[in-house]
Amino acid sequence: MRLNRMLLSTTLVVVATVLQVSVLARLQLPGAVPDLVLLTVLGLALVYGHVGGALVGFGAGLLSDLAPPADHAAGRYALVLCVVGYLVGLVKPDNGRLKSATGSLAVVAAAAIGTTLLYAGVGALVGDTAARHVGLPGLVFTAALYDLLLAPFVVPGIMALARRADNDPLDEANSAKAADVSSGWLSSGTGLRIGPQRGGRMKTARARTARAGRIKGVKRL
Repeated sequence: MRLNRMLLSTTLVVVATVLQVSVLARLQLPGAVPDLVLLTVLGLALVYGHVGGALVGFGAGLLSDLAPPADHAAGRYALVLCVVGYLVGLVKPDNGRLKSATGSLAVVAAAAIGTTLLYAGVGALVGDTAARHVGLPGLVFTAALYDLLLAPFVVPGIMALARRADNDPLDEANSAKAADVSSGWLSSGTGLRIGPQRGGRMKTARARTARAGRIKGVKRL
């Protein structure tokens, strides 16, 4: 990943994690907690693609695993968000812009459901059965509901910031300058004359010589 992508992704993930732990987790909503970190990963993956989405997802998940109060094995959520970021990045639009709000909400809903199920599945593999006691269907429903309600306020802004940071104004300025210089060299000021221009000079010189001969002939008469 380029430096501007790394800086922006790190800043957004840290801010999302802090808000997740200090604000959203303290709301005591029934069921799941609105996942601001997941929405941040989704917004970046839809702009950066599957490779960038996997890297951002792994870093965001690892930070969430280590952020207090951590009550599960480190690396569990990192694996989940890495897979989700990769899969969401596969549906990245060509221009980095979603064509409709329905498509973006469908991606958010699928990601929220898939994240909850995958997190519960990884937990079952390591012996964590907390999802069974809480109720997996309720967790899936509330996670999708909360993320869908929060997504219109988060995902478009994340994508806009990612697109803006991804455009390098220095490269565009250099390209425009190079185009201006090349057009200037082709139009005038080079002092180089090739091909037809050289032939044109030779024809002009011959015409002048012939005209001078005719004038001399007239004087002889």
